[in-house]
Amino acid sequence: MLYIKILMSVFFLNNILIDEKKVKGLIFGIVSAIIVGFQPIIISSWKIAINLNDYPHAYQIPALYLFSGMTCVFEALLFFPLMLIDRKRIKNSEIMGLLDTETANSLLNGWKNNKIILIQIGLTFGIGQILFTSGYFFAGSINGAIAQKSTVLFSLLFGYFIMKESISFMQIIFSLVLFFGLIFTVTEGSFNIIEFNIGVLLLLILAFFWMYNHAITKKYILNAKKSTATQIVFVRNAISSVILTSTFFLFFFPSISFLFREPLNIFFYISMGVVYGIGLFFWYKALSYLDASIATIIVSPTPIVTALFSVFLLGEVFTIFHLVGSIIVIFSIIMIVRNPKKKKEKKKYNMN
Repeated sequence: MLYIKILMSVFFLNNILIDEKKVKGLIFGIVSAIIVGFQPIIISSWKIAINLNDYPHAYQIPALYLFSGMTCVFEALLFFPLMLIDRKRIKNSEIMGLLDTETANSLLNGWKNNKIILIQIGLTFGIGQILFTSGYFFAGSINGAIAQKSTVLFSLLFGYFIMKESISFMQIIFSLVLFFGLIFTVTEGSFNIIEFNIGVLLLLILAFFWMYNHAITKKYILNAKKSTATQIVFVRNAISSVILTSTFFLFFFPSISFLFREPLNIFFYISMGVVYGIGLFFWYKALSYLDASIATIIVSPTPIVTALFSVFLLGEVFTIFHLVGSIIVIFSIIMIVRNPKKKKEKKKYNMN
């Protein structure tokens, strides 16, 4: 109910006026949630389609490695024309006087002074892509989607230590509640940490890597206006794809070259790269119209979206533990990212 109320407040003022920008942000956010929720389904479908569980362990790791690398390749290819459009927009803005020359030059060429940071980001995002693919392989779609929501915890952590952002007592409390919901779900209420799913652990490590890199990117590049989000997504995936594919050919290719001869593999490589890239595109579009806190709330039900796809497309079982855990996690995210100032601002729009 709280989720619905917050969504309604995104674009209603006094229940009369509709903010067109916020409606667009809402639409982009919902589409992003659906696409992101579908990503684990592609990994699970690929695993089933090529019978990856039947592969010897010596082949499973290279297969997961290659899937991760090819995802980065096709995501980079998708964002390359978007990056060119973005750079042209900046140049046009400078010509029209909407951007001063110094800012435009910084957005276009500022990355050249941050090559070490970009290589670090590309490397760690490449490792993150391996963790992403492997995590969902071992955890399954539903548990994996819930585990991935731990990104909110690490976002608070790195926001505090790197960005020097404040954290409220309420955020700490609901971060603990979120973690409780995660443990409750993946252990099916037993809280037996010894039997903790290895895939969930990989996705927790992934959340750590992702949020650390996002904080670094935001502080040293985006906030400093050294580049734009679209350019960063392309560059990080280009670097990741070079690192992952080159190391794959160096260490794994002779023994597992048959993966390249399977059209089914190529189909899933392209599908994952495109879906992943489109999900990012819609997420950044949502952020361009909405505050980050509101956008985060809109995409918070992605575990439910993943569960629906999993049940109807893959025949996975959605248990009562998944349901309760998802509710706890989503509610915690809403409470963590909601803006406490909203209550004060509402008075301005109260006609009574």
